[in-house]
Amino acid sequence: MKARTVTLATLAALAGAAALALYWQWHPTPLPERWSPRQVALIRSLSLDALPPLPPRPDNRVADSEAAAALGQRLFFDPRLSADGTVSCATCHQPARYFSDGIRLARGLAEGSRHTPSLLGAAYSPWFYWDGRKDSQWAQALAPLEAAHEQGLDRASIVALIGGDWVYPELYGEVFGEEDLRGPFNTRSAALLASLSTALAAAEQQRIDRVFSNIGKALAAYQRRLLPERSSFDDYAGSIKDDGSGDPALLEREARAGLKLFIGSAQCVNCHNGPLLSNFEFHNTGLPPAPGQLPSLGRYDGIREARQDPFNCLGSFSDDNGCAELRFARDDDPTVGAHKTPSLRNAAATAPYMHAGQFASLTEVMAHYNAAPTALVGHNEAKPLGLRRRQLRELAAFVESLTGPAPAP
Repeated sequence: MKARTVTLATLAALAGAAALALYWQWHPTPLPERWSPRQVALIRSLSLDALPPLPPRPDNRVADSEAAAALGQRLFFDPRLSADGTVSCATCHQPARYFSDGIRLARGLAEGSRHTPSLLGAAYSPWFYWDGRKDSQWAQALAPLEAAHEQGLDRASIVALIGGDWVYPELYGEVFGEEDLRGPFNTRSAALLASLSTALAAAEQQRIDRVFSNIGKALAAYQRRLLPERSSFDDYAGSIKDDGSGDPALLEREARAGLKLFIGSAQCVNCHNGPLLSNFEFHNTGLPPAPGQLPSLGRYDGIREARQDPFNCLGSFSDDNGCAELRFARDDDPTVGAHKTPSLRNAAATAPYMHAGQFASLTEVMAHYNAAPTALVGHNEAKPLGLRRRQLRELAAFVESLTGPAPAP
């Protein structure tokens, strides 16, 4: 009987410990009655109310032209700008999906190796692509047009399409003038360049490249106007007074708890800061490679590609060659395995996540950053957080509160 009593007592103690552990894992994060002055400043800095005007783009003289944006919008949705006439920019950047596509790896004419990021707010970044291999939005817009797995159409054929269309010449001429579209070869394909004399072929290639770069600038003029809409978080942030009080009816308790963690012990705000919840810099966070892929060197390769790009800021097709970002960009060891910090705006609606769609859900993302595993290449900048399961759910609830209405095309 005594032995049985001890056993029951032990079981009771174990059950009590398990119950306490479970309670602790799911116990809500306590909230302050009022946010501190520091917390108020941080919260306000994350709101769309703090979003500055669009940054100037001196390398694209038509960046703020309404006519260029109208041309760019038409180009963006035109599937004729692809080898088989079925793929447009909007194939991967779908307005209803916040200008993303909802699949792990982008698919145009074939499957690519990278996940499609949202375009909303992308104009605020000085670098484009996950590895920053393009230094302007217009240079980035050109790459998918010719990429074999995306739209796969050569630039000479694109110029021929623009020059031979019944609408594009007028729209193009209004923005860039008609001289680029004039010439004896504006309806011929790239194959005919080989039959021309060297001097004539070089002059024609220069003209083709000029028109091609202008197409990128028009696409960028449209894309830079794609901005995120207000979310429940923004409404709540706007309600917070100088004394730290806010309207709790505007944001659920779980999301407010996640906000406290986000700007506090979870350290998310170190990289996901500003109104777009991104510093647009490059960080190695120990991400696993996608199935079937080798680990990506990320920024280490990207900056080298950017420097070699004929359409970069230093090239002859740029409208300004100041290029401080490109001239002084880092390319040392800390850039190995580093990828651009994505915006968290509308992240809950744009799964999967990371540069190769490695994580299918916010739950997986939170678990990764909580563990901060050793990086396969380079050094993981993140440190294990040791957050409880309830806290991870609260962080996910905050990210969900950053989702606003899907934009119109």
